[in-house]
Amino acid sequence: EHSSARLERYLQLCAEDNMIVANCSTPANYFHILRRQIKRNFRKPLVLMTPKSLLRHKLCVSKLEDMAKGTTFQRIIPEVEQLAKDDKIKRVVITSGKVYYDLLEARTAQKIDDVAIIRMEQYYPFPAKELKVELARYKNAEIVWCQEEPRNMGAWSFVRERIEEVLESLGRTDRVRYVGRPEAASPACGYLKIHEKEQKALVADAITIAASGSSKKAAKA
Repeated sequence: EHSSARLERYLQLCAEDNMIVANCSTPANYFHILRRQIKRNFRKPLVLMTPKSLLRHKLCVSKLEDMAKGTTFQRIIPEVEQLAKDDKIKRVVITSGKVYYDLLEARTAQKIDDVAIIRMEQYYPFPAKELKVELARYKNAEIVWCQEEPRNMGAWSFVRERIEEVLESLGRTDRVRYVGRPEAASPACGYLKIHEKEQKALVADAITIAASGSSKKAAKA
């Protein structure tokens, strides 16, 4: 299937620390995960979902320093832009892969500074410790998971419970809100204009906070 690598099927197979499933969003992280795979003193399958479109994306770049001595693979990439203070952040969008760049471009264009974006570069083993460190920074923020795939595909069903367990460990009782395409029988709509319309809508939903303050109300997905 050209339009989907069926991430959800690999994640269904993940248990007992049996494999690594990742989706790198920077050249440096891609380099590090391949290097780590070779340098480790044990072997297990590595499934990389990184799409070839990032090879030519103008924002998907890394500095040589990001691959120099002292650097390593990042399971979670935290917010990298200068935004409002952590306690003023109203929403944290957790995402993965190339949709990050769509979110980043839209946020920059709209000059939004109260929505942070965290990239989950490794799905499994799930980076709970790293995610907890980042979410602990944003005590007043709604937590959102954003993906391009339909709701019944992609990583949503895998990460939802695990993210909420991290929130519980921080003493929070709110739920993670899903942002993405609705459930579908096909991984792609098959029509470019519809795809672009859907993509624009999900990006807007992920980074736009209603003036009424509804960001504090996590949807019961």
